[in-house]
Amino acid sequence: MEQFTDIGFAKLDTARAGRTGMGESVYCPGKTPEQLKTIMEEFIHRGAAVLGTRCSEEQAGFLRMNNLPVKYDRVSRLLTAGTQEVNHHRGLVAVCTGGTADIPVAEEAAQTAEFFGATAVRHFDVGVAGIHRLFARIEDIRKADAVIAVAGMEGALAGVIAGLVECPVIAVPTSAGYGAAFGGVAPLLTMLNSCAEGVAVVNIDNGFGAGVMVCRMLHMAERTRNK
Repeated sequence: MEQFTDIGFAKLDTARAGRTGMGESVYCPGKTPEQLKTIMEEFIHRGAAVLGTRCSEEQAGFLRMNNLPVKYDRVSRLLTAGTQEVNHHRGLVAVCTGGTADIPVAEEAAQTAEFFGATAVRHFDVGVAGIHRLFARIEDIRKADAVIAVAGMEGALAGVIAGLVECPVIAVPTSAGYGAAFGGVAPLLTMLNSCAEGVAVVNIDNGFGAGVMVCRMLHMAERTRNK
């Protein structure tokens, strides 16, 4: 029987790390500051590292006011407590953005990957509107074991990068863009229909999902090498 802890309003998956190789994560929106405090206290009490996503400054401030040992990043809106007990050399991830407006989603992806043991290198503002900026960084990007390409507008960045590198590309459409981008639907469709092979796509603004996906890929590659 898988282990979980029932705290009434939530059932905490305390066995996730052993089952999936990834520790627990908590989606913060919709939770009251008091509920989030109770959840984080339980993990801290157990000595387990936990990642909170889409955390508001109000929630983070409440935890700090109650002296919980947490770290909060305003850009990615990630909340962390403890240190993940994983091999922190799982692989190198290049996190690329089309523009500066995509950085919050990219930082969610990069910091999630770092939390779960990867090394993330940022290449921001290398979109196709000035593609020479991408070419100036492409040799460094090619050194990565995987690429996370984050872009809004028409979302062409992922397909362009996939045609230039040998590693897999995880595409993250963002809601950055004008009305015809339909809040991220236009880049989502572009990425799903990429003619460059080797592109996998996560949901709109889902930097967290991309960070977890890339770490699972690297984890399986690492496990295969160690057999």
